[in-house]
Amino acid sequence: MTTITRPSVLPKSNDACWCGSGRKFKRCHKASANAMVVTEPTVLPGTVSPRRPVPDTIAAPDYVANGGRPRKTNVSLVKDADTIARMRLAGRAVAEVLSELGPRVEVGMTTDAIDAIAHELYIAKGGYPSCVGYGSPAYIKSLCTSVNEVICHGIPDDRPLRDGDIVNIDATIFLNGVHGDSSIMVGVGNVDEASQQLMRVTRECMELGIDAVKPGRAINVIGQAIEGHANRYGYGVVRAFVGHGIGEVFHMAPNVPHYFDRNARMIMQPGMTFTIEPMINVGKAAIKQLGDGWTVVTKDHSLSAQYEHTILVTDSGFEVLTVSDGCPPPSPL
Repeated sequence: MTTITRPSVLPKSNDACWCGSGRKFKRCHKASANAMVVTEPTVLPGTVSPRRPVPDTIAAPDYVANGGRPRKTNVSLVKDADTIARMRLAGRAVAEVLSELGPRVEVGMTTDAIDAIAHELYIAKGGYPSCVGYGSPAYIKSLCTSVNEVICHGIPDDRPLRDGDIVNIDATIFLNGVHGDSSIMVGVGNVDEASQQLMRVTRECMELGIDAVKPGRAINVIGQAIEGHANRYGYGVVRAFVGHGIGEVFHMAPNVPHYFDRNARMIMQPGMTFTIEPMINVGKAAIKQLGDGWTVVTKDHSLSAQYEHTILVTDSGFEVLTVSDGCPPPSPL
C-alpha cells in the first residue's frame, strides 16, 4: 500500500488538491487530510550532559530536596499584593533570559549549549532554574528545548540545530520565592513558509487566549478562543497538556485548557495567576511520550509549536507578567 504524505499546510477548500489529482481540495483529500502523516521523525535523541551545579547561596524550590515533589501545595489561587510584586520581578527576569537567548540561536548550535547559557543567566540574576530537580524522574536541565515535532519537555542535548529547524525554548526561574514561566519559538536559519505560518498562528492563538482573560468569565473562554483560531488552519490543539496556575508553587490550580472544555467552569478572579501556553500541531493533536519520561512528540511526526506567557487577572482584564524591554507584551489582536 502506498503511503501518502500529508503536506505541512493544507490548501483552502477551492484550491487544487496537493495530491496532484487536479480536483479541488474539498472534493479530493479534505475529508481524509487528518489521516495523512509524515512518515519519518526529524529529531532523534542525542547525548545529555550531566546536571549543572547551582551555587548553595541561591534558594531552591522545596521539591529539589523532596525527590522532585513540592511540599507546599495548599496555597490560595488568588495572590496577595506581595506575591504579585515578586511575580512581576520573576516574570521580568525570565523574559530577559529569553530575549537574550533568542538572537543567539544559530545553525550548528546544540540545544545543550543554549541550556548552558540560560543556566548562567539564571544564576547571574540570583535565581534558580525551576526545571532542575523537578518531577520524577528528576529533570536535570535548566530549559526545555523542543525541536520540530517535539511538542514539549524536550531535553537539551548534543544534537546540532539544522537549517530550517524550529525550536521552542521554555524557561522558568525561581526568584524571591516565586516562579516566572514563559516560552518562545525560534526559527533556525532559513525557515520555510509552512513553519513560519505555524509559529505565527501559534503566537496568535496565545494572544487570543490572553485577550479572553477577564474577571467574571469562565476559564474555558481561553481555550475557546485558541481552538477556534487553530481550526481555521486545520491545525491540531494538544489536549494532553494545559496551562496552569503558578506562583510560590510551580504547577497548581487552575488548569487552563487550550481547547474548549465545557467542564472548565472556574470563574476568573482578580489576583489569579496562570500560564497560557498553547501547543499547536500541523497534524493531529495525538501525542507520544519517549522513553526518557519527559520528551513528548507528535504521534504523526508533524511539526509543533508553542508560545507561553504568565498572566495576572486584574480588576478590569489582565496583565502579562513575563515581559521585559526585549520581550514586550503581545499586542491586542
